[in-house]
Amino acid sequence: MEFISICFISFVFLFSLRMTLFFLGLNFLVYDLVYFFEWEIFRINRTIIVIVLIFDWISLLFISFVLFISSLVIYYRKDYIRGDLFINRFIILVLLFVFSIIIIILRPNLIRILLGWDGLGLVSYCLVIYYQNVKSYNAGILTALSNRLGDVALLISIAWILNYGSWNFLFYIEFIKGDFQITVVCAIAILAAITKRAQIPFSSWLPAAIAAPTPVSALVHSSTLVTAGVYLLIRFRSLFTDTNLGKFLLLISGLTIFMAGLGANFEFDLKKIIALSTLSQLGLIIRILAIGFYKLAFFHLLTHALFKALLFICAGAIIHNMKNSQDIRDIGSLTIYMPITISCLNVANLALCGFPFLAGFYSKDIILEMVLISELNLFSVFLFFFSTGLTVSYSFRLFYYSFIITINQRSINILNDNSFVMFKRMFGLLIFAISGGSILNWMLFPYAPMICLPMTLKLLTLAVCIIGGTVGYIISNINFFSFNKSLNYYLFRFFSSSIWFIPPLSTIGVIYYPLSLSFKLFKNLDQGWLEFFGIQQTFKIFIKVSSIVQFIQFNNLKIHLTLFVFWIVFLILLVIII
Repeated sequence: MEFISICFISFVFLFSLRMTLFFLGLNFLVYDLVYFFEWEIFRINRTIIVIVLIFDWISLLFISFVLFISSLVIYYRKDYIRGDLFINRFIILVLLFVFSIIIIILRPNLIRILLGWDGLGLVSYCLVIYYQNVKSYNAGILTALSNRLGDVALLISIAWILNYGSWNFLFYIEFIKGDFQITVVCAIAILAAITKRAQIPFSSWLPAAIAAPTPVSALVHSSTLVTAGVYLLIRFRSLFTDTNLGKFLLLISGLTIFMAGLGANFEFDLKKIIALSTLSQLGLIIRILAIGFYKLAFFHLLTHALFKALLFICAGAIIHNMKNSQDIRDIGSLTIYMPITISCLNVANLALCGFPFLAGFYSKDIILEMVLISELNLFSVFLFFFSTGLTVSYSFRLFYYSFIITINQRSINILNDNSFVMFKRMFGLLIFAISGGSILNWMLFPYAPMICLPMTLKLLTLAVCIIGGTVGYIISNINFFSFNKSLNYYLFRFFSSSIWFIPPLSTIGVIYYPLSLSFKLFKNLDQGWLEFFGIQQTFKIFIKVSSIVQFIQFNNLKIHLTLFVFWIVFLILLVIII
């Protein structure tokens, strides 16, 4: 009966549902079908409560991938923490997580999207603080508060879209393009999406969310939480393509790619490197979406979910065997002790780089070639290729630390690959990390696009990858010149690894400094100068005036005669002037 646990039951249910929806999505893709289902719940006078569901190839394929990764994560959890007293709680939270993302995907209604969005935010907070230590609490509250900005933006867009009489924006979004009000709604929806997608300046919560258990990180960083924002942008794509909003999105995502790539090259935390690579790939997806190629963005989103989930599961197995050590300087020569895990890790790593014929190659290569034939300026093209080089650089750096250097904790750790449950999960994702890109490429693009480029530009992607890999090896090889070369550029390394100081600005800068400033204003103005020159001075003036009036009212004959004389003089002057 131990075999038939809640993990196994959830895994079977989600995986079977995933296979059904996957083949149904392929059918919808081939025949270009879109189904809307309306369910009228009840009607009170003229108030009608209707639930609308949308079924097209985007939503069905997206849900199938979410269910696939969620099922593997749930079953992987069974072996990741054996003897966990609260395993049922974890499974229920993951299932609520999946339910929330399904609500977002299937609803073309902003109110229901907000419900799913809030569900994601609350459940992700519960999952991030699962370990219940100070680091988890800080990461959880940062995640929750950052995502609440997206909630506020969605609420404002809900209020704005009332001008059209309905919240079902997908029904009429193509007919009202260019209208000022829908442009405002789109701008606010973009703000909500970039908070959920952790783009600049809301990037701090994504690397912090690695405080969660590794299965949660695999779920959050690959296919669910961060992709909710992309899905919203895909639905609103017709409103910002070829507009100033699209150009703004292009700039923001480009800076995010650059920042995440630089930070990952100077980071030593294994999970944080993978989280920063997620941030980099999200920026790439949004950039290609801002140009107008939504199919390519969706294609890279799906392939990224496959190899990123494999990366996190392999990283979890390594951290589990290394007794919770996440420092990549401790994990050298693991090919001797954990050959299967390290092989899967490096296959996923190469897929992230865009190594030929792996999952990431098909999407990345076609994205970079479409960028070259698009009408983009030189700076945008430079950011695309430079970020690709940075991706290859930190991937080869991770390859060097896991393969080449010697292990530093051999005496205190028992390293093995004996976990069959973990291996099955890795093997399932390994197959898709190798072949998933080609399968999706044949399905989404049955006819290959005609891309005519000169030989130099055709080989530019390969050249950038080779240069990036070489730079990554030289940076990581501390024995190349017998010292750690990053220490020569300590300030630049500190600036890059701290993600351009966005985490302290998002936490201390938003909480401590405004509260400190308000306290100083309260002490110096409200209870200081304003107190002295405001109410206190007014009180003193009133005392003086009242004492003078009281002196006048003492019925002294001299005062009355003096006032009478002054009054007569005043009247005479008034008569003379008039």
